[in-house]
Amino acid sequence: GRSCGRLRTLLLSGLLRTLWTPEFFGQLCTKHDEVKLAEEASKKYGSPAPTIFSKVIDKSIPADIIYEDEKCLAFRDVNPQAPVHFLVITRIPIPRISAVKADDLLGHLLVVAKNVAKQESLTEGYRVVINDGKHGAQSVYHLHIHVLGGRQMTWPPG
Repeated sequence: GRSCGRLRTLLLSGLLRTLWTPEFFGQLCTKHDEVKLAEEASKKYGSPAPTIFSKVIDKSIPADIIYEDEKCLAFRDVNPQAPVHFLVITRIPIPRISAVKADDLLGHLLVVAKNVAKQESLTEGYRVVINDGKHGAQSVYHLHIHVLGGRQMTWPPG
């Protein structure tokens, strides 16, 4: 897709060559049925399939991490859609918001999103987005919050 073309251009220009391996780039740009993979892994192992975010959490791939604690971490989006675009992800592998069982975890994620937005000087406001499932355009089946700011957002978003 368009994102992969942009990433490929950045890779070829050398800007990301030192950060990403060809395997990582292939994972990012290959279309997977993430729902099917997560369901199969859950049946087989009792937990969701590993995602690209699992590798960010265990630091086996690089990420610009701007916050972390025992429940979550926040890092800059590799394909920002605004001047400031970061993700807040759970450390435990929850595939999507509709699968959350611990309400306190959601509250914690939102408080972290607010605090990191303040740290990033988003004083004029920002957008918080959580995609859920296929129709919600969820691309990585690991619960995450997008926080976008640094410019005027438009409505409707999509």
